[in-house]
Amino acid sequence: MMDRRAFIRGIAGAAVLSPVAAYAQATSKTRRVGVLMTTTPAAAAHIVAAFADGLKELGHVEGKNVVIEYRWAEGRRERLAEMAADLVRQKVDVIVASSQAPALAAKRATTTIPIVMVNATDPVEAGLVASLARPGGNVTGLSQQLTPEIRAKQLQLLKETLPRVARVAVLHSPSTTVGLREYEAAGQALELRVQFVEVKSRDDLGRAFTAMARDRVDGLLVPGDTFLFTERQRIAELAREHRLPGIYAWRELTELGGLMSYSARLTEQFHRAAVYVDKILRGVSPATLPVESPSQYELVINLNTAKALGLTIPPALLVRADELIQ
Repeated sequence: MMDRRAFIRGIAGAAVLSPVAAYAQATSKTRRVGVLMTTTPAAAAHIVAAFADGLKELGHVEGKNVVIEYRWAEGRRERLAEMAADLVRQKVDVIVASSQAPALAAKRATTTIPIVMVNATDPVEAGLVASLARPGGNVTGLSQQLTPEIRAKQLQLLKETLPRVARVAVLHSPSTTVGLREYEAAGQALELRVQFVEVKSRDDLGRAFTAMARDRVDGLLVPGDTFLFTERQRIAELAREHRLPGIYAWRELTELGGLMSYSARLTEQFHRAAVYVDKILRGVSPATLPVESPSQYELVINLNTAKALGLTIPPALLVRADELIQ
């Protein structure tokens, strides 16, 4: 015979199951999540791991009650439309789009399957959502919101680090979605000459850095760009080779030897995207889920790189840094 106190404890324990545990017990249906990525599996391994961890924390375990369908464009934007259409044919329950271009491709492919965008530059201007507060359609998620103030801040930080800087090169590709001319306006306000250097392929990178050296640029700025993110290892190598100090739109490049970065953390955005997916799988409409913007931009400085370049980082900047790599 069961002990009466043990029986009562069992009932009480069942009553206070965590929401995640309760949800896991309440549904046995395997859900399908499509993930549309612009980059390569190797370049985004840490990002998709953060997303999978976020899902797991909310009771969605890959291979158990959720199947994740990954599609990798590998830097070829022309593949996004067909990949988005394929995810629609697979009848996924929700599509996670890694940036603005795949989000647009997914929206063109479906008006009914919910889409969670991540790291979108300006979703309102791009026509992805009606407003950040009330998206109004089948798209919601997280916006990078690289405002003119953020772009000006990146240039300002570079100038603080390099007081004698006069000419800054902004590296970009056809997939760059930020307003490049706003960098030019910010540069004028800081008495900096900003020039734009476009690359269309990996082979262009070497020629681009050679051209920057020939033009005697003093500093480099690399904005958020999916192609350049994929090629970040090569960019870091070329910047070291040409002894070109730079500021980057992702901490990942600073970790690889770039001088500094000022950005939101991509892994946190993808981890947060899991919350959106969880709510949608529970029945919440994306039309009513407000789009989130980053709550924090972090300044990361690589002191090893500064030393190799013979630079002394101003003490005031060191104090303001969120992380120092040494």
